[in-house]
Amino acid sequence: MEKYNILILGAGVMQKPAIQWAKEQGWTVFVADGNENAEYRHLADSFVHVDLADIEGMISAARRIKTDHGLDGVFTAGTDFSYTVARVARSLGLPGLEPETALAASNKERMRRVFRENGIPSPSFRVLSSQDEPRKVLSGLDFPLVVKPVDNMGARGIRRIDSEAEFLEAFRLAGEHSRSGQIIVEQYVPGPEFSIDALVVDGEPRITGIADRHIFFPPYFVEMGHTMPTEYSGRVLQLVEESFTAAVKALGIDKGAAKGDVKWDGRRAVIGEVAARLSGGYMSGWTYPYASGVPLTGRALELAVGKPPGSLEQRKSWVSAERAFISIPGVVDRVEGLREAAGIAGVRDVFVRVKQGDPVSFPTNNVEKCGNCISAAAERHAAVNAAEEACRKILVRLRPGETRTADFLRGETCQWVPAAYPQAMAWAKEYVERMPEFRELNGSPTGPRRITVLPPPSWLELEERDWHGLSVADALAVLEKEPGIRLSEESKNSDILVGSLFWRHFLRAGIQAGLWIVDTMSRFGGEYFRQW
Repeated sequence: MEKYNILILGAGVMQKPAIQWAKEQGWTVFVADGNENAEYRHLADSFVHVDLADIEGMISAARRIKTDHGLDGVFTAGTDFSYTVARVARSLGLPGLEPETALAASNKERMRRVFRENGIPSPSFRVLSSQDEPRKVLSGLDFPLVVKPVDNMGARGIRRIDSEAEFLEAFRLAGEHSRSGQIIVEQYVPGPEFSIDALVVDGEPRITGIADRHIFFPPYFVEMGHTMPTEYSGRVLQLVEESFTAAVKALGIDKGAAKGDVKWDGRRAVIGEVAARLSGGYMSGWTYPYASGVPLTGRALELAVGKPPGSLEQRKSWVSAERAFISIPGVVDRVEGLREAAGIAGVRDVFVRVKQGDPVSFPTNNVEKCGNCISAAAERHAAVNAAEEACRKILVRLRPGETRTADFLRGETCQWVPAAYPQAMAWAKEYVERMPEFRELNGSPTGPRRITVLPPPSWLELEERDWHGLSVADALAVLEKEPGIRLSEESKNSDILVGSLFWRHFLRAGIQAGLWIVDTMSRFGGEYFRQW
């Protein structure tokens, strides 16, 4: 077995499969990360503390490694630093892309211009600086539009706009997330979206996986999961593959890895973006290997050291699903249900990205989610059901009395967030308004207050589902399992009876909000809410 020395940029969860695979082959692994406490630095042989955006610093670090130990390749996955990789490779004479190619695959303006010049279907666009007068760019473009930074990933700073009135806020948001200060405004493309991975061998892209992306929460673009492989086939899939392959070649990606986001608008496969790396989002390192049996990250690492990749032939034809769990605004008190989620048949991984004391927000991008569950099964429905059920088992409990949650529930922040149960909210509006807000029955309880929540009307539809697929009935069952809380018309042996205060916020923001109301009431009593 040949052994190599590899430098991997990034030591977070998205780089874990690369570090592990290289170590399993007996390679010597050096990792670099700007976070001195990067989660998986301990898996490597050596760690270098350097910002991935510091190109000259990375080149110097790589040169020291090469001088002291020898270095055969440099690699990244799930980061937007393929340009740094290319610069390091060029400076040290290692296998890799031309830096200009990597830059074109990292900067959305350059990328769009290449696509336009080569007849690759992609959205109409304009580019401006954060210092420019934003409205001038709107001439010649029709709403809806998408505003995004030219040089970021994970849907950071991206927003759909449907009117000029929404543009200034979207312009500001994109500017905050643009390292270069440049912003791109492009035509919105409707339709299903696909995520694609490929390895480029001898100049030819070899597609290694196409997944369906599940995007939610307009005007933002939050991926709540993906399913590998895609459900689409035939002519649609053929055109998606052809557009992606043409885009990879137009950019000049002639070796290594490539990933793309492609939309089908009903007539054409429109390229959203192509990057010179493997995908993040748990696709290249988890769902594709689970579905196909192919160690895709390992094959990409082989290319990174100049070695022909091993077999890309699929060993099995399974389905793997990744789904996310999220939170309303607040501060994490604890995360419940992890063991139950991990124990569901077919679930392979549960990733938790938040811990006690962390601030959380309703996501506007793919970085603000609380965690992910990944499943694999021989049948599509089994894989999808397992991942979704796992997410429903997990509950991010929020710190009682926390201002961030109170402000959200009062409607002072994040007013765009969709209601958890909009139909029930509308149907029960008058009924809820007739309920008492809350009533204190025992003025001086010792210890936590015992809470009774008035039940919903008997005619209320309880099967409507929230963002995680949790029905009203399911959510109320969670509530009734809580010690010191019951759902009843009878308030005997209770310290506080809660009515409309609970139901308004539960129907608006789900079980998290309902539990936050009763937890806050139990700890602080009615005085807290009288000050709202």
